[in-house]
Amino acid sequence: MENTLAKVKSFVIESGKRILTVMQYGAKTAKEAYPFGFDSAPLADYTAIYLETSNKDESVIVGYVNKAQIAKLGESRMYALRSSGESIGELLGFVYCREDGTTAINGSEFSAVRFQNLKTAIDNSDTLINTELAKIATAITTLGGSYIVSNISTDLTSSESETVKLK
Repeated sequence: MENTLAKVKSFVIESGKRILTVMQYGAKTAKEAYPFGFDSAPLADYTAIYLETSNKDESVIVGYVNKAQIAKLGESRMYALRSSGESIGELLGFVYCREDGTTAINGSEFSAVRFQNLKTAIDNSDTLINTELAKIATAITTLGGSYIVSNISTDLTSSESETVKLK
């Protein structure tokens, strides 16, 4: 058995398995071995770690040499790169679990919002505003004018993400 590095050239998916074509002393194919639940496709010319098994026809790729590592001790990062055009390899999206307990999704400029807490605060605010509008209407009527109260109601239901959850 021989364990070497090989350059990724292309891949196909057959029966739910990614079969890579790599250059390792000539063109060869191998299946990928990943941690459970993870699915990723490398760009061409990334260096793959190619292992031959005891079965000659069962070579596997067990990983890749990362070209842009930034994760610190204890951190994890998952990312996607542009696969075509002038900017091949450009970072397009990421999830970055940092050592300080924060998780960045495509950046860290803004904080995420807990929908239920925001909805409660907005509902309370709407109630306070409506109470004040009723007081204003009463005062205007007392002074001989008229003011018809139109209650405020903020609908946030279309803002809730059912599939992204926060602590």
